[in-house]
This record gives sequence, structure tokens and C-alpha cells, in this order.
Amino acid sequence: MSTFMEIIKDHLQYRHQIFKLAIADLKKTYRGAALGWMWAIIKPAVTIFVYWFTFEIGLRAGKPVNGFPFFLWLIAGVIPWFYMSSMITSGTDSIRRYSYLVTKMKFPISTIPTFVSISKFIVHIFLMIITILIFVLMGRSPTIYILQLPFYMLLNLLFFTIFSLFSGLLASMSKDYANLVKSFVTAVFWLSGIIFNINTVSEPWLKSLLMLNPVAFLVEGYRNCFINHVWFWEQPKRLLYFGIITLILLILGIWTYKRLRKEIPDVLN
Repeated sequence: MSTFMEIIKDHLQYRHQIFKLAIADLKKTYRGAALGWMWAIIKPAVTIFVYWFTFEIGLRAGKPVNGFPFFLWLIAGVIPWFYMSSMITSGTDSIRRYSYLVTKMKFPISTIPTFVSISKFIVHIFLMIITILIFVLMGRSPTIYILQLPFYMLLNLLFFTIFSLFSGLLASMSKDYANLVKSFVTAVFWLSGIIFNINTVSEPWLKSLLMLNPVAFLVEGYRNCFINHVWFWEQPKRLLYFGIITLILLILGIWTYKRLRKEIPDVLN
């Protein structure tokens, strides 16, 4: 508990620096590119087009879901994944990437994954606004269920910030761990119901197992706002499982921070 309170204290004490560094990280991402900030839209747009063309045009497997075109169902799940995937990779590399803050400036280690997460989340907010506009332009104006979108976005931010703390600490001690995490990104994508509808899985045990995946829960949550029209309190078991996994991850992150915080500066030097 003392370590947890120390992390909270560091975040409150350095809150202004955290937001400044988040903006700096965001600018750093697109600095030097001719199109600059446009890449925040171009890269996701190209990826979505490839998936849409492959499944709807190439494989002829892009069937409407709950009366919504496959394209809309696709972007409702893929757009959140862009933030998740960037946090799995960038979050894991965050402490090693900003090692100078630890070795030269004595900046609190626990806050580094946080400002990286906020940086990526700013882009996520922007992309979600574009997603809503796409739904409107295609004649599918959001319903009252869109009011729970900030809730799922907050869960998304919270989970992957905690993940980045835990994963970033381990990656700062071992490059092999960082490479291992990156090698699993593709597997997480294909097993999380981003491209296929988990609700269509016929085997109940397999469906339940897939839904235990936090990424699958979050993707389904975003689609509940746009496509499925289901309130989060109508799925209490899924929300409970997600909460338990998040709590376990938080405990692991705090324990890892307590064990490694004094060793990390020496390792990164």
C-alpha cells in the first residue's frame, strides 16, 4: 500500500510535467514527417482499408452485423485497437526510451508510462471523433448508448497505463522481454475478436475463454456503444472479470516497481 501511495503522490506532484511530456512525446512521434499530424489519420485509414478489402471484397466474408455494414462494425473495433497496440509496444519500451529522465534527471519512473499513455490517448480521442463522424455520414447516427463511450475509453486508458508500468519495468531490465511482448502483438490482434465476431463462436467454453481477454472485452465494449446497443451494466460478469484482471495487473505492477525501482537507473546507465 505504501508503494501504491508513493506512485499516486509522484503522479500528483509531477502532474504538470506529465502533461507537458505527453505533448512533447506526441510532437516527437510526427516530427520530421512532411505530412506531420496527418499520419495519425493516414496510417489507420490504410490499415482499415486493407482489412475491409480483404474480408469484404476478397474473401466475401464481410457480412452485416446487427444490421450495420461490415465496414462500420470493423472500424468500431479496429480504431480502439490502434491505441491498444501502440501501448503494448510503446508502453513496453517507454522507460528504456526515456532512460535519460531516470539516469540524468531523477524523474519518477512510475510516471513515464503514464505520459506515454496520455500521448497515445490524445490520438485515440481524435480518431474516435472521426469514427463518430463516419457513422453519421453513413446514415447511422449514434444512439443514447454512445453515452457510455467515455466509460470504455477510460477503462482502456486505465488498463493499458497499468500494463505499461508493469511491462515497461520488466523491459527496462530485459530486452528479451520487450522482444517477446512485441512478438505477441499479432497473436493478440487475431485472438481478440477485432476481425471476427466472438459472439458467433459456437463452442460456449471457447467463447467464454476468448472473452476473458481484456482486449476482447474492451473491443466488445466499444462496439456495444456503436453497434450492439448494450449497456455495460447488462454484462456484469464480463465487467467483473475485466476488473479482476486489471486489479491483478495493478498488484503485479506495484510489486515489480517496488522490487526494481532502485536497480533500473543502474541498468539503464
